[in-house]
Amino acid sequence: MAEDFWSDNRKAQAQMQQLNALREEVSTWEEIDTQLNDLLGLAQWLEDEPDEEMQAEVAQSVAEIEQKVEQLQFSLMLSGEHDERDALLSIHAGSGGVDAQDWAEMLLRMYLRWAEQHKFRTEIYDYSEGEEAGLKSVTVAITGRYAYGYLRSEIGTHRLIRLSPFDAAHRRHTSFAKVEVMPDIENAIEITIRPEDIEVDTYRSTGAGGQHVNKTDSAVRMRHIPSGIVVTCQNERSQIQNREVAMKLLKARLYEREQKRREEETARLKGEHVQADFGTQIRSVTVHPYTIVKDHRTNYETGDTEGYLGGKVDPFIYAYLQAMAGGVAAEV
Repeated sequence: MAEDFWSDNRKAQAQMQQLNALREEVSTWEEIDTQLNDLLGLAQWLEDEPDEEMQAEVAQSVAEIEQKVEQLQFSLMLSGEHDERDALLSIHAGSGGVDAQDWAEMLLRMYLRWAEQHKFRTEIYDYSEGEEAGLKSVTVAITGRYAYGYLRSEIGTHRLIRLSPFDAAHRRHTSFAKVEVMPDIENAIEITIRPEDIEVDTYRSTGAGGQHVNKTDSAVRMRHIPSGIVVTCQNERSQIQNREVAMKLLKARLYEREQKRREEETARLKGEHVQADFGTQIRSVTVHPYTIVKDHRTNYETGDTEGYLGGKVDPFIYAYLQAMAGGVAAEV
């Protein structure tokens, strides 16, 4: 209600986002409290008037509330500096040729389904098609509270072992894809980028898209000269909008680069070895000769490869967060 509240639009929007997040959190607990009171009254009534069908419904409702509470307990482990923020997810096909590009697209579908299950909004900023199938690289904005906190567990190289559908002899192939996740810190941290340090090219968008794709030079490629970082955006928007998104991606990558540099310097001072090369996988998915998904950091594993590729990633995220918090990874 302050008269000058909207005088600083960026600050006001940040406060409104925080307010909405707090309202959502409070309403969730109030809803659980109301449901529990209603169920308690119903359970007391059922003691005097037993009804098997009603008892089954009560048991089902209790199970649903337990699941909600478990999810809320899960979020308590998300206490990092930027864990509450939106996420910028990038997937890059690695070694493995067409199979790797297909694997990258499988990962994209998996994370989009995971985001849908969490009611997160997704928007593809940049998509580079594979030569024969799949994709070479993709960048997706995932909007929702704790999106980055959840997805930072996915950073690293993911391996797939399967009978290749692209091999005429149908032999077993191993493919790799790299997943990068950055917090959307555009309005949270002041990162100064000098105009003379940027090279901007425009080109026609490629791949599936809307009416502007391949008709106007709306896609933007932005290069930060001092760091060599290159970002692109071809989201079927105007060139001005694509420039804004490209700048957001550049700021996020510069922030990630600085954070990584600090971590490596801290590890060096402590005498620790930091493995930063592409060849170390964090998780492997095997669909032949047996089915298993295993995280090599936590040793959490499951035989439900179909469910995992369908978006059931939470058990692996939970195991990772437990490990990072000093707990023991959940057992299958």
